[in-house]
Amino acid sequence: MKHTIEAICTGTARPFNGAETSAIAKRPREGLVQFLEDGLAPDEQADRRVHGGPEMAVHLYPLDHHEFWRERLGPTGLLDEPGPFGSNLAVRGITEAQVHIGDRFRVGSALLEISQPRQPCWKIEHRFSSVCDAKGMVAAIVKTGRSGWYFRVLEFGEAQAGDTIERVEMGEVEWSVQRTFAALMAGKAARDDLIQLSQMTALSPKLRERASSRLDAKLA
Repeated sequence: MKHTIEAICTGTARPFNGAETSAIAKRPREGLVQFLEDGLAPDEQADRRVHGGPEMAVHLYPLDHHEFWRERLGPTGLLDEPGPFGSNLAVRGITEAQVHIGDRFRVGSALLEISQPRQPCWKIEHRFSSVCDAKGMVAAIVKTGRSGWYFRVLEFGEAQAGDTIERVEMGEVEWSVQRTFAALMAGKAARDDLIQLSQMTALSPKLRERASSRLDAKLA
């Protein structure tokens, strides 16, 4: 699996909703970009409780989903940009059903590993609401599984637009990002699923804990 990186995007935290700030508006970078433990250098996340850090260092939201959103939202200039959902990597031809937790990808000279699906938040709807009727976007993401995903950085390196992203090692082949999202974000996990997820070392610790907590609730 090899695809071209159309853009590498980063952002800075800016006023977003009253006192709130956000760096969801990612813009394409020119030239080489560094991939470090906490993500791209430089790139900001306004709320480090729910974004960023080693387990959510790099975000990819498939460009393939933009057409779905155009049909749902109508014409909006945001969808002509490579990073309207806060994505760092703009890539076409790869979706949540085709990749798995623990898959490893060579991106330029960096080595990345898929750590978890992205959990959608209200900031997606708020950003799009400035240009269209965005009500229900988060619910649609949960329903359809168009979540995108996060990578951790295993080997620091550099990449630029036009480089390739190539899968070099498969991870948990039974656990696509799509299935993992359905289990842990959309609440569709059976007991055995939760056992597997709670023990999956390639899954981010935060989601392993979520699986454990839901398993305990089922057993109570």
